Amino acid sequence: MYSLDSTRERRLLWLLALTQFTVIMDFMVMMPLGPQIMRSFQITPAAFATAVSAYSWCSGLSGLLGATYIDRFDRRRLLLAVYALFALSNLACAFAPTFPILLLARAFAGITGGMLGSVVMAIVSDVIPVARRGAATGTIMTAFSLAAVAGVPAGILLGAHFGWYTPFILLTVLSVLIWLGGMRIVPTLAEHLGRQQPALRSVLPSLWRLLTNPRYMSAFAMTFVVMGSQMLVIPFISPVLVANHGVQPAQLSWLYMGGGAATFFTSRFVGRLSDRYGSRHMFRVMVAVSLLPILFVTHLPSLPYVLLLLFFPVFMVTVSGRMVPMQALLTTVPEPANRGAFLSTNSALQALGSGCGAWLGGLLLSSGADGSIQGYGVNGWLATVLVIAAAVWISRVKSSSERPAASAVAAEPLGEA
Repeated sequence: MYSLDSTRERRLLWLLALTQFTVIMDFMVMMPLGPQIMRSFQITPAAFATAVSAYSWCSGLSGLLGATYIDRFDRRRLLLAVYALFALSNLACAFAPTFPILLLARAFAGITGGMLGSVVMAIVSDVIPVARRGAATGTIMTAFSLAAVAGVPAGILLGAHFGWYTPFILLTVLSVLIWLGGMRIVPTLAEHLGRQQPALRSVLPSLWRLLTNPRYMSAFAMTFVVMGSQMLVIPFISPVLVANHGVQPAQLSWLYMGGGAATFFTSRFVGRLSDRYGSRHMFRVMVAVSLLPILFVTHLPSLPYVLLLLFFPVFMVTVSGRMVPMQALLTTVPEPANRGAFLSTNSALQALGSGCGAWLGGLLLSSGADGSIQGYGVNGWLATVLVIAAAVWISRVKSSSERPAASAVAAEPLGEA
């Protein structure tokens, strides 16, 4: 365990949080930029969904295979090298002259983003003692709220006034500044290199055993279905609002800002309810209250903009609220020896599920002769069916303390033969 003074530790945590902020903003800002991107490249909703999916798929695969490389490099050098590539990927997005090049740039951004998520959490695990690791993780997780409340709205406004590519220029500039900060703040973290690293021939079979553990598979399946359900709907909200309901691109920033601010306050409340009433029960409750907002947003009637402003936080709170009890339950599934590997794998499957959901959602949509987007209601019904199935399936997701000891089939820690 490394020893840093409190000031340097705090600076390191906030630098890592800012790193995650740029990664999350990079993924999230793409969706509300959909109307401008579709218009600039003259592409269909399905093609746009492919760009969203490319990022998620590559991020998921990169995170899933992280066990094969992450412990073989100095954490500092790996963080700085990958983050520099992440900045270059955003620069490539900003100046992509054609849609195929944009697609390749988004795939490369996904690869680097998935790697960065793994490296950041590895640094936290190396530097922060277990007794303070929860608070440290909370600091890193503020990146999501910052991205939702500030990053994405700022990106939408820039895209509306100066072109869809300007948020990626902003991300490049921010990434360069944070990279320079990392050069000064992140210490050399190579202590783990003194330990014998497992051979690749043992890492991959161990990863396969983790993925095929029957009890873990139930949890992974639920994660995949829930994320796929959400991404059938979320990436296409902005294109539908602009194409079908006349909402101006600049007005989208207020919708996302209001929704992000609401989730910042309600997520902790949902978490406390999960602790009090149980994660499974609270997940089912949040699924039930989210069904009407999902169907409403995918069958949206003509509404004044002010009513959309009032409705959007309700949608964001109910949909994101399902993730809080689900994640709380998933942390209880693995044995302590496998917790890190399990959660990393689950995070990768979240990204893969997101990619599949967005890709399928795009295939279900079509463009009308007047430029409107048709078929969104089908996405809503399919998303509803999938999340109801997840609410039923959650009874099969068992924590490590719930299964009989005699029938336990423990996965071996990743990397051990």
